[in-house]
Amino acid sequence: MFEWVARQVAETGLMGVFVLMVAENIFPPIPSEIIMAASGFAAARGEISLIGTIIVAVLGTVVGNAFWYEIGRWFGMDRIRPLVARYGKWFAFETEDMDRAERTLKRWGPFALCFGRMLPGIRTIISIPAGMVLIPRGVFYFWTAIGSATWLSFLAIAGYMLEEHYDRVQGWVEPLAWVVVGGSIAAYALHLIYAFRRARRRRDQA
Repeated sequence: MFEWVARQVAETGLMGVFVLMVAENIFPPIPSEIIMAASGFAAARGEISLIGTIIVAVLGTVVGNAFWYEIGRWFGMDRIRPLVARYGKWFAFETEDMDRAERTLKRWGPFALCFGRMLPGIRTIISIPAGMVLIPRGVFYFWTAIGSATWLSFLAIAGYMLEEHYDRVQGWVEPLAWVVVGGSIAAYALHLIYAFRRARRRRDQA
C-alpha cells in the first residue's frame, strides 16, 4: 500500500495529496498515516514540496471534515435523535452515546476537536456531533486545522527524515496502518455487541 500511495503522489503531485486526504476523511480508504509518510518520502526525493504537502493535506482534511460537519449541522440533534433511537444500534451508536458526545463537545469542544484529529477512528466521526451541537463554524474549522496540522506535519516530517531508509518507512508505516484499521474494526465490533446487549436489557426491563 505504501508503494502505491508513493507512486500516486509522485505522479499527481500536491493535487494527489489533496484528493487522497479529502477521500480519507469522507470515507477512510487509506489511513492518513500512509498518505502523509509517503508524501514526506516523495518530498525528500524532490518530487513535491514538504511545506506544500502539509498545507494541501490540512486543506484536504478540513474539506473532508466539513462534509460531515455540515451534514451534522443540517440534521441537528432533534432531527437525528429519532433515527438514532430506532437504527442506532446497527451503527454502535445509541441515544446514550449521542447525549455523552453532546455533553463532551459542549464542555470540551476546542480541545476535543484538536486532540481528536490525532486519534484514528475519532478524527472523522467527531465532526458529525460537532455539527449537531452547533459548535460555531469558526471554532470547528480553526481547531480542526490546528489539530490536523500538528499530526500531519509529524507524519510528513517523519517520512521526509527517513527518506534514506525507505525500507524502515514502509516497515513502520504499513503495520501501523493495518493496526489502525484492525483496531477500528475490532472497536466497532465490540461496541456493536455492547449496543445490542444494552438494547436487549432495555426491552427486558420494559
